[in-house]
Amino acid sequence: MFSTLGLFQTLPCPEKEHCARPNCLFSHRPDLIQFPVTPVPVDVPRVSSSTTHGSRLSAPEPTAGSSTSIPAKRSISSPLRAAGVSNVIPSSEPPTKFQRTGTPRRPVAVPTGVQSSSTGVPVLKVPPAQSQVALPVRQAMLKSLYDHFVVLYEKILPANPTLASEHALKQEQEVYAKSNKLTYRNAVISSIAALKKRSKPDTSSHASVGTEAEVQAREEMRKRMESLRLTVSQLAPYVMTLDDLKTWGYMVDIPPGPGGDQPHEEGSIKTCERCQEKFVVKRREQADQCRFHWGKAFSSRMNGEKRRVYTCCSKTADEDGCEVGPHVFYESDPETLHRRHAFIHSRAPLDSGDTALDIVALDCEMIYTTGGMRVARVSVVDGSGKEVLDELVRMDEGVEVIDFNTRFSGITAENYATASLPLQSIRKSLDKIINSQTIIIGHALDNDLKTLRMIHHRCVDTVVLFPHTAGPPYRRALRALAKEFLGQTIQAAGAAGHSSVEDSIATLDLVRWHVLNGPRPRPKVDPRPAQMASDPSAS
Repeated sequence: MFSTLGLFQTLPCPEKEHCARPNCLFSHRPDLIQFPVTPVPVDVPRVSSSTTHGSRLSAPEPTAGSSTSIPAKRSISSPLRAAGVSNVIPSSEPPTKFQRTGTPRRPVAVPTGVQSSSTGVPVLKVPPAQSQVALPVRQAMLKSLYDHFVVLYEKILPANPTLASEHALKQEQEVYAKSNKLTYRNAVISSIAALKKRSKPDTSSHASVGTEAEVQAREEMRKRMESLRLTVSQLAPYVMTLDDLKTWGYMVDIPPGPGGDQPHEEGSIKTCERCQEKFVVKRREQADQCRFHWGKAFSSRMNGEKRRVYTCCSKTADEDGCEVGPHVFYESDPETLHRRHAFIHSRAPLDSGDTALDIVALDCEMIYTTGGMRVARVSVVDGSGKEVLDELVRMDEGVEVIDFNTRFSGITAENYATASLPLQSIRKSLDKIINSQTIIIGHALDNDLKTLRMIHHRCVDTVVLFPHTAGPPYRRALRALAKEFLGQTIQAAGAAGHSSVEDSIATLDLVRWHVLNGPRPRPKVDPRPAQMASDPSAS
């Protein structure tokens, strides 16, 4: 047994003479029972820091004749409390609030929202308890990143005013995710130093646009795709079957009739594709004007009401159009297209000296004419992305331009004036690099082949490789696919229009990406006889 401290010896036993304890802690002195004693403070030995677990404290032996008393409760200034001792025998375990109840987890900040201030600096919206770095420090670093992105993007910010804010926020999140509170500041400084070394982009699709991780990933993917030289054996599983071609609206046979016997409809009454009104077809200088929406209609819900609004101006279908232009018409019937300009099959391979390429990517730009929508520019790149053909097309005899459709085609009256070759001559140029065995890559390639009046059966289409969730005939936009899978921004010229060279290269890169990263398609069985499959012109 341990000896007691005698802290209760000045207190009378509550059970008095009825106490049955052999070694009672309280006093049984008669004088204490009759007369209360005023407690006198005593010196309590100070606990040494060298006291180990399991040691005990003992009170000093009282001298004979001395009268000492211990207070019933220790004051707040007790040396034991000052020393942090909560019990006579310290526990071998730390206090509960310091004990670990599980694997320690690093605080993770919830995804932040962009709240732009008047200066354009994004504001972090993160609960302070979920950020291991003080929010004022993160906000200060975010502002520094934003300032440097503004300097880097000075040429493209007018067309993309929120780009610096968005990328600064993403860059800060990237740095925070891979650092801790000790390395965070230096990591941001390193990111700023890397921003200073980048070349200033002049387009939003430039290699310098993006966060550090985005630029690095895009560069690595670019190197992988550039090193990939597509081969016929690699693309063979992606070539569409005859049934696929029909499903996606391709022309697989030449329509009946002589072809080319009615090249235009000038003076005829047609329905305007833009405003759906009847009009008389006239050439550009004489055309009647209409108001229309150049964007596409989509469903939107406002105040609980579902409405169809246009992407160009967010107006509904019952409101006036946001743009003024001439009435135009569009034709899709195969026989009608054949009458405007005759369809022909791609040529058969030559026995020797054939200059046709194994793989090409093709894209066309179209304009509105008195003969419907016609091709005005043709661009072709080979399997490595090298440009092999880029020509403007002069309209056939008797066919006049109604609208250059510059917002989408990129064709203006000035550059169209330089066009010297009609479609028939362009087809001869295409025959030098394309035969019936060439694999043609394109996006919505059926439209390009129709406007070229060309029937070809070995096609790889990115609308099939990257299908719309709703299935055919719905198609995803090339711009959206390039942004999602390539990290590139294309068709960003706005009203200046698209570039068929840029689009054909983007289409080729999407196929490269799919070969490297996408699921490999199952082998396809072509139902046509072997001779007809290899040479469609044999039909």
